[in-house]
Amino acid sequence: MGRLSRWLVALGVVAGIAFFIWQKTRPSPLEVVVKPVTRGVIEKTVANTRAGTVNACRRAKLSPSIGGQIARLPVHEGDQVKTGDLLLEIWNDDLIAQLNLTEREAAVAEAQARAACLSAEEAGRQAKRAQRLFRNKVDSAEQTDRTVTQAQSLQAQCEASRATELMGRARVDVARANLSRTRLVAPFNGVVAKIEGELNEYVTPSPIGVPTPPAIDLIENNCYYISAPIDEVDAAAVRVGMDSRISLDAFKDKKFTGTVRRISPYVLDVEKQARTVDVETSFARKDDFKNLLAGYSADVEIIIASRPDRLQIPTEAIIDGRKVFVFMADEQKVHEVEVTLGLANWAFTEIVTGLKEDQLVVVNVDKPGLKDGVSAMRAKESP
Repeated sequence: MGRLSRWLVALGVVAGIAFFIWQKTRPSPLEVVVKPVTRGVIEKTVANTRAGTVNACRRAKLSPSIGGQIARLPVHEGDQVKTGDLLLEIWNDDLIAQLNLTEREAAVAEAQARAACLSAEEAGRQAKRAQRLFRNKVDSAEQTDRTVTQAQSLQAQCEASRATELMGRARVDVARANLSRTRLVAPFNGVVAKIEGELNEYVTPSPIGVPTPPAIDLIENNCYYISAPIDEVDAAAVRVGMDSRISLDAFKDKKFTGTVRRISPYVLDVEKQARTVDVETSFARKDDFKNLLAGYSADVEIIIASRPDRLQIPTEAIIDGRKVFVFMADEQKVHEVEVTLGLANWAFTEIVTGLKEDQLVVVNVDKPGLKDGVSAMRAKESP
């Protein structure tokens, strides 16, 4: 019995050493970050490749059509103006005097025309009386002819005077048009963004081919839209009227809803950049305008399609477009599973077949050593 006991003790020692060596040399379980398969609304979306821009629905960079010295500048940068408000006026005393002169000339022509036509009316009545007397053989043919001819002559003078009156009115219109060229008025309600020039300074219109800064930059501040570049590959699926989500760096915690209102009819090819199509998105609610400023950077996510109550997983969990790793908590292993995918966006992808709700999929698929059947443990940061 003593010898057998010694053998049993030796065997136990060898077994313990072998178990210790196995424990030390076997691979450690991989730590994997997992996410559950959930059910909800899944969307296919496209987004801009570079930052978009908040633009005013209307923006006018105004300059007078003639050069001259600034005589009136009743607005300042930041002022709210209404349609028709005077923004700038060039010295125009000579044109005002010219307008006054043409208005008086037109008044004289009108009075002369009225007098000539009154004389023509009187001559016409006399001609009719002379013709009645001639028919009654009271007056001579010669006298009657002279009276009728006189009436016709005065009627022609009346018509000539009326033409002169119309010419005078046309001269007044020309003088007013010349005067209006010295005044800038607001074409719409908005805010004065920039003014180039001061009182008594000279402004000149831009020569052909040589742009100069506008005298006044007017921005409509009660209507905005987003213009964003969409990659040419994604732009083919975008249609006017599609819903979209808008995010702005200035309002990080707020999402705006919008609608695609216009798709550029051509592809923008900029050197060293991907070819893109400019897509314009309008805001769904006018209440969103009150805190916006033209020029804010913005991102747009356009919803191409949407399906409710669908299985979905994080897009980052998908391998080669058709496989995922599923973590089996009871086995402490991961298994490779083939899946059929549906709609997808940068965050989530629809699962048509291959997975069930609440299964756990591995999202850190770039983990070294990750393969089918490998031992794994759930990382602490996994929810």
